[in-house]
This record gives sequence, C-alpha cells and structure tokens, in this order.
Amino acid sequence: MFTSLKLKDLDTLHKAVLRPPSPTRPRMWLIEEDGVRAVVKDFSTTSFWFRNVAGRFLVWRESRALRKLEDLAGVPRLYRVVDGLALVLEEIPGTSLADLETERVLSEDFFAACQQLVSLFHERGIAHCDLKRAPNIILGSNGHPNIVDWAAAIRQSEFSVYPLNRIYRRFLLDDELAIIKLKLKHCPHAVTEQEKSTFEYRSGREKSVRAIRDRLRRLLKRVA
Repeated sequence: MFTSLKLKDLDTLHKAVLRPPSPTRPRMWLIEEDGVRAVVKDFSTTSFWFRNVAGRFLVWRESRALRKLEDLAGVPRLYRVVDGLALVLEEIPGTSLADLETERVLSEDFFAACQQLVSLFHERGIAHCDLKRAPNIILGSNGHPNIVDWAAAIRQSEFSVYPLNRIYRRFLLDDELAIIKLKLKHCPHAVTEQEKSTFEYRSGREKSVRAIRDRLRRLLKRVA
C-alpha cells in the first residue's frame, strides 16, 4: 500500500493538510489510495538542519516502535517510510480525547481497554512516554481506544542496564498513571482505591527517579 508514493507528489495527491509545518514540526497530510486513507507525517517540510538531523532520527525511532507493535489493535499501522523523512500511517477515525476535555462521556469499558492496550505494548518492551497529552489517545469510531504519536517512545533494550532500567520502569508507570489520570477526569466513579493510591504515592526514592525521568522527558519532547 502506498508503495509508489513520493514526497514530491504530496502537493498534488493529498486530500487535506491536517497540520501546517513549522521549522521544527512536520506537516501532516491526509492522502488516499484505492479507497484507503492514510496520514503522512512529513519532516521534509521542516528546516534544512532539523529535517536532516532530528527529523530523520525521529522517523527512524517512531518507525522502529511501530514495527515492534505491528498488528497490535489500537496502534496505527505503519504503511511505509518515504525517503527517511516521512511516515505513512493508518488513519484512525474517531475523536481525540483533547476534544472531550470538558465532557465525561467515556465508559469503564473504554478505560479497561486502555489499560489492556498499555499492558500489551509494555509486554513488547515499549513505553509510549507521552500519554499525558490528550491528543495522543483517540476514541475510535468503534468505541475502542487508539494510541498515536510514538515519536517519544523508548524501547526496554535501550534502558536495560542500571540505573537506566529503573528509569525505564518509571516510564512504564507513567503510562499507567496517565490512564488513571484520564479515568479520574472522565470516569471517576470507576477509579479503584488501589488506583488512587498508586496515583498519589510518592516516596523519596520515587521523587529522585521522577526528577531524572523529567529531564529525559524534556529532552525527548524537545526533539519530538
């Protein structure tokens, strides 16, 4: 699918521009081929230095994470990488949780499915690292959760030695806490006492790991 797509063709082939580019943010295109729609995250439209250093790096990292999660329901399919500068991704029909910020319309089943999805990609050795951003979780048109934007994701193999393994475990916990936080907002009656305790707990060691984690997260977000 989309095997003949070239970056130079996007100006004429695209159906819509979902997000305009900036010097450090990729343009997001909506394209369609044979009735299949896809989103293109295109770093070729960023500044020269950014696209050839950070852009290529981010495309490589996100494509690695998505290939690791291939065929996992709730994660967009990676159709292909174009010229090392663009990702062609499955379009996920639905509503971003960012558009539901003031509404409590999410069910217990939705959050159970969210927690199951997080557990599944953790089992594959991937931490998302940016689930606190509501736009990264989509309520699909079928009612199921979908998680997008894997640019900041990290692999367990990259954090396998001490003390990085402790930081990796913190990132795993952050993914879980992000879902609890959303559950507190959109479905508070379903939050268990154990989830509340997990969300509120802070030990001295925990604070130290969090401080290191926060520095790493700022670095990841700076390039993502």
